[in-house]
Amino acid sequence: MSKLHLFDMDGTLLYGSAAAVEISRRLGLEREIAELERGFSAGELTPVQFAQRACELWAAELTELQLAAAFEDAPWLTGIQEVWADIRARGERCAVISLSPAFFVERLLAWGADTAHGSRWPAVPIRQAVDPAGILSSAAKVRIADELCVQYGLTRADCVAYGDSMSDTELFAAVPQSVAVNADHHVSDLASYAYVGRDLREAYELIRTN
Repeated sequence: MSKLHLFDMDGTLLYGSAAAVEISRRLGLEREIAELERGFSAGELTPVQFAQRACELWAAELTELQLAAAFEDAPWLTGIQEVWADIRARGERCAVISLSPAFFVERLLAWGADTAHGSRWPAVPIRQAVDPAGILSSAAKVRIADELCVQYGLTRADCVAYGDSMSDTELFAAVPQSVAVNADHHVSDLASYAYVGRDLREAYELIRTN
């Protein structure tokens, strides 16, 4: 029986960081994005409001070159490409589903993900307003997982979720197996397994051997 492996990105594939943080660091906006991240974590900002505020920060400066550099220099877990290669060699599927901008998330397709889904932020350089309809939520992760199951001829029973925080709670509750990766209290009680460290191969091994 095949499986569908569903990976969060911020705080999961990215160790202790997020796409918005890495992009802002390239632009010298660490303090500003930290305040937005705090507000989002505290529930003071919705995903749409966070996207709107972040786009306002980046509009004057963000270029494709800076975006590419932010992606390459980000603190990724080691072993991501090896894990995804093993998943595909076993005839299984891997997907990334993140609330972060699709223009960052989709770069992971080149690393071997079968599919990558992020929020539809305005294209870089940012010259347009955020379309609220394109911004994902934690519930959207479940919806996308269901759509992928239909596409691949699978069910929720065939899914494994990897995540770290509040945006992963609904997905963790919807699938039978999950791995909390460097996670906070929002998902630690929901997860089948827990991993702390910087090597995705070790987190994946918890599923591969059970």
